[in-house]
Amino acid sequence: MKIDRKAWKHFKTITYHKYLVLKGCFAVGLYRQGVLHDLSKYSYTEFSVGAKFYQGDRSPNNAERELYGYSSAWLHHQGRNKHHYEYWIDYSTTKGVGFVPVPMPTQYLVEMIMDRIAASKVYNKESYTDSDPLHYFLRSKEFAPIHKDTKELLEFLLQMLADKGEKETFHYIRQNVLHAHKEKQSKVSLNSTP
Repeated sequence: MKIDRKAWKHFKTITYHKYLVLKGCFAVGLYRQGVLHDLSKYSYTEFSVGAKFYQGDRSPNNAERELYGYSSAWLHHQGRNKHHYEYWIDYSTTKGVGFVPVPMPTQYLVEMIMDRIAASKVYNKESYTDSDPLHYFLRSKEFAPIHKDTKELLEFLLQMLADKGEKETFHYIRQNVLHAHKEKQSKVSLNSTP
């Protein structure tokens, strides 16, 4: 019966998180990504781990990682969800370099920001502030394998969130970041037509 209660709490947590990401994505015009965000968390591979290791104040994947030295749920998740920078690591074509981070497409970087905001709200509850996602990022900034261009834009937008709040940051993302991305895509498609 204990696992059932934890499973229910985990279900409520991931569903609330998904709702918060959906709200953020819709606010900037990423409707499809808002709807599809984190659907793999409901798969048996991820959900069973989340229910077993549920704690309510941090990711259950960390508890699984502490016990086994890795998280099967996380490996499943990050390989299927493009809003995680780990998804964007590839082999280098330079001999002897190995794996390298590649630039994240803008729409997934924005979804990652919404994901970080939602996770901070879920785990910090009433004590959440708009600077929490930035502080979380800064703790791993130096060693996280994120492409430098992605890292710069991510930090810029998280700093804006901390300084100016959601409303202004979301407006900026919609008007300046995603709009510029769409214009760039349409120029590329126009130039590639025969």
